[in-house]
Amino acid sequence: MVFLKDKIFIHGASRPRAAIVATNNQIDILLIKQLSDSDIVVLEVTLDNAKIVLVSMYLDINQHLHDMINIEAIIQYAEGARKLLAMDNNSRSTTWHDTQTNTRGRIPEEFISSNQLHILNEDNDYTTFSSTGGSSNIDLTIVNT
Repeated sequence: MVFLKDKIFIHGASRPRAAIVATNNQIDILLIKQLSDSDIVVLEVTLDNAKIVLVSMYLDINQHLHDMINIEAIIQYAEGARKLLAMDNNSRSTTWHDTQTNTRGRIPEEFISSNQLHILNEDNDYTTFSSTGGSSNIDLTIVNT
């Protein structure tokens, strides 16, 4: 449920598939338009003099991950800041507690490792995606140290 005081951050001309909802109007939030589009929303939050970069990202199953917006640019922009990435990456890996690793899953694995990021997903009985066709763990929450 979205209340009137909430701010919904989306960007891009086409139908948005990524968004971030801010429920606290006391927090200083800036939409980083040059890194955002209809599938990626990047916000910079200042909280207690700390810079935090928040990212909501949808990686289309029908596009190759190398063809997506340059995620490295987001990491570069967020250098020295705290980072939180919520990602529907549409890839599978046992690294984030899926039952299998597919070829597409190796790209995010490498990205996470090479950027010293950490996956917050925990192993449990619930999957992050479920439909009549099956279930899997294709959604990730990623942070830096």
